[in-house]
Amino acid sequence: MTSAPPGGRDDTRDTAEPGQRERPTSSHPDAGHARLRRWQAATEWPLTAISLLFLVAYAIPIARPDVSPDVRAVCSVVLGVTWLLFVLDYVVRTRLAPHPWRYVRRHPLELAVVVLPVLRPLLLVSVVVRLNRVNAVRLRGRVVRFAVAGTALLVVVGALTVTQAERGAPGANIVNLGDGFWWAMVTITTVGYGDLTPVTPTGRVIAVCLMLGGIALLGVVTATLSSWLVERVTDTSSPDDRLGAAGEAPVGMVSQAQVALLVAEVQELRAQLVADRQRTQAQGESGSAE
Repeated sequence: MTSAPPGGRDDTRDTAEPGQRERPTSSHPDAGHARLRRWQAATEWPLTAISLLFLVAYAIPIARPDVSPDVRAVCSVVLGVTWLLFVLDYVVRTRLAPHPWRYVRRHPLELAVVVLPVLRPLLLVSVVVRLNRVNAVRLRGRVVRFAVAGTALLVVVGALTVTQAERGAPGANIVNLGDGFWWAMVTITTVGYGDLTPVTPTGRVIAVCLMLGGIALLGVVTATLSSWLVERVTDTSSPDDRLGAAGEAPVGMVSQAQVALLVAEVQELRAQLVADRQRTQAQGESGSAE
């Protein structure tokens, strides 16, 4: 009677395990990140074009309140279709992310735009954020690009939304798009002339957002300019300018000449130690021979 090979059950389980191990490999976090990056790279520019179409459809009824009902209906359809496309893109990116809930927590702006249709003008800002994250190479270039694009979009979106919120309100003095642009420029630069002020709750919320955005952009521009000036001064200063009058480095700095001198002295000391050791060994051998 032949006995079953020891661990036969385990062997059967082991033969099934490789297949079970291979399945998670396809859902490895690195593979998920790669799929997500490919999707983002393929959709960034189409989404940018869609967001610009959204901006045009959103701006026409605000800039021309007397537009025909047919044009207004077409603009409404375009707004709805573009919003659905962004919802589809958000769902796909969430599904492709290795950790969907973590992705949702790290992208609150995109979630807010999808969940709250009233925030749909922020679609443009979310697109700029993603383009800046994907295409930027150097940190300073990323900051400058984001500051310029973010400022322009904040002014445009702020002017459109405040005009839409204030037009027709009792006591409102922002009655057309020109007033909205003037108010947005004054607000985002933190000048605040006070000649035009929002009176509706929605307009005041927009004003707070623009004020905070203006303060943040001012800090970004100041930090970027300071970094650029420091780099220019560092690059244009020659090695001779960093040395003192006697050709020595200032306190706390070591010149290349001093490093070379130190290396030469260490090598000379090592050669002397080797020679002394060899002389000692030779004397010991001669003494033992006698």
